[in-house]
Amino acid sequence: MTTLLMGVVAAVFLTACASTGGSGGQEGAGAAGGAGGAASGAEAYPAGGSGGVQGQGLAGQAGLMAKRTIYFAFDKSTVKPEYRDIIAAHAAYLSAHPKLTVTLEGNTDERGSREYNIGLGERRAEAVKQMLLVQGVAANQVHTISYGEERPVCTAHDESCWRLNRRVDIVYSGQ
Repeated sequence: MTTLLMGVVAAVFLTACASTGGSGGQEGAGAAGGAGGAASGAEAYPAGGSGGVQGQGLAGQAGLMAKRTIYFAFDKSTVKPEYRDIIAAHAAYLSAHPKLTVTLEGNTDERGSREYNIGLGERRAEAVKQMLLVQGVAANQVHTISYGEERPVCTAHDESCWRLNRRVDIVYSGQ
């Protein structure tokens, strides 16, 4: 039963990866300005031996590993296509290092009630977790938590700031 379920999840994931839909460029990735540095640290884990990302060499994988923040559209918990390679690099690294654990910290901007934002942050963290699990990461290696709107990286009250707060931070154990 579990094997069948994982097969279905993998098929759905692969089909989603093949689609060309997207946000239509509504917003930028928000990576400029070092938004991911606060909670996630700047140290990149080196790429370990085997288990690379398709089409990426070791240098490319190490570059992807340095990216520890996944940004989301307003009121959405769907991972954007531009972050799939980053998640795949982290999945390959975690699969190659089964003793490591990671915490996925879901965050939102300030709009909406606290309760709603806690739920949205959790859905975002779970979306990233599911992508890691489908790519072979063990469930006991991945933990999720939602901070909702409580841990902003930017406190201005405009879209350029809010887009930086709609994120999941990938935090490895010991950091």
